[in-house]
Amino acid sequence: MAAAAPTSPSAGTASPTGATTSPSGTATGPSATSTSLTDDRAEREALVPKAKVTWDKAADTAVKEVSGGKLTEIELTRASGENASPTGSPTGSPTETGAAPTPSAGSPVWAAEVAASDGTVHEVHVDAVTGKVFRSRTDSDQSADDKSEIADRLSRADRTPEQAAKVATDKTDGTVTAVKLDENDDQRLVWMVDVVTTGDWNKTTYAVDAGNGKILGEDVDRD
Repeated sequence: MAAAAPTSPSAGTASPTGATTSPSGTATGPSATSTSLTDDRAEREALVPKAKVTWDKAADTAVKEVSGGKLTEIELTRASGENASPTGSPTGSPTETGAAPTPSAGSPVWAAEVAASDGTVHEVHVDAVTGKVFRSRTDSDQSADDKSEIADRLSRADRTPEQAAKVATDKTDGTVTAVKLDENDDQRLVWMVDVVTTGDWNKTTYAVDAGNGKILGEDVDRD
């Protein structure tokens, strides 16, 4: 697993004050009118409306793929078009039975990471149009320390990702496009939540304390 991200923005990323970088990791920039959208905002305008399955429905589907699993991360992205692994069993063992068709390249998909009780992470991809799992596999790069860190974070997260997302959308009315459990430099456990607003297609990233649900940081990405 990657180490905790620093609180200050890195090159090409957006970061709320006192928190980790945005789950989707795009840069800040000047605002633009709807007729002259930046590339990132134009991409949000093209992608977000195509997702018929909301993040929480996709997360629920992904979590069911892993016995005793809990969500650690989910993000709306596009299908690569590569051949996907067959859908996995609750233990992460691939099986052809019930495998959903792989979405065509460019189609909206939810890329989720779900951790078992021992911290083993499973990568689960859900078609954002049909709501079907088309890929599920265990993260083979995890070390024992990685698993221990994930398990520890989940044990300390008193607030669920759904509660964190509600905190964010209560502040900014929009579509949740990413949620991620992470830590800042002060070892504060946070849920990073991206909310995209239609009309201007800006993205606001909130760092929500995973213990008490308070907003620790906010960043508006107008790039």
